[in-house]
Amino acid sequence: MINIIKFAEKVSRMERLIPYNDFKKLFETADLKVSEEQYRLFSRYAEMLCETNEKINLTAITSPEGIAEKHFLDSVLALKYADFPFGAELADVGTGAGFPGVPLKIFRPDLKLTLIDSLQKRVRFLEELTRALGIEAACLHARAEDLGKREFSGRFDVVTARAVSRLSKLAGYCLPLLKRGGVLVALKGVDCAAEIDEAKGELKRYGGVVLGVEEYRLPSGDGRTVVRVGRGEGFV
Repeated sequence: MINIIKFAEKVSRMERLIPYNDFKKLFETADLKVSEEQYRLFSRYAEMLCETNEKINLTAITSPEGIAEKHFLDSVLALKYADFPFGAELADVGTGAGFPGVPLKIFRPDLKLTLIDSLQKRVRFLEELTRALGIEAACLHARAEDLGKREFSGRFDVVTARAVSRLSKLAGYCLPLLKRGGVLVALKGVDCAAEIDEAKGELKRYGGVVLGVEEYRLPSGDGRTVVRVGRGEGFV
């Protein structure tokens, strides 16, 4: 009976993510290659995400297909639409369950990752997750708007924010964290033109300028937008 239970638990864990060949093909639609080791890390990530989600609310997306496309691929696609310099200091603001920061770190181990979230329970999950994956990352329980006023002001090369807040709010949260010449990479849904126009005043206030807006679709057809905002004289 014990062996049957262990086997059932093993099968349950395996089903947290689509099989390697399907996962690889999914990423190949975006010209991204996934190694077996990266897949192993993503599988463990999916397992811990689903297990912890039963105790605290991390995500509404829990199907193997949804996790693969709408969490993992969606996060890593930021690498195609924004520049992440080698060894860059990266802060992921409002990271929640670690998106996009942890998938980016799996693909780019050279990135120096800081995960920031305002909920202590999520930060504890991130600490356990990064430890289990063998990923080096600072996990901070804090509000980004407070960090930008203290020791983290002007520290990061890149700041990411995925479905966190409107761009007018992100300007005050994220731009103070950036070095001069740093870039905010905001991952959003569709139709961001009005939101960008609304944010002009706050972007100017914090020394930000929109560098580019890239629209694309996930393989399922869901629309996405990446907004890149630069800070400092280098972009003016």
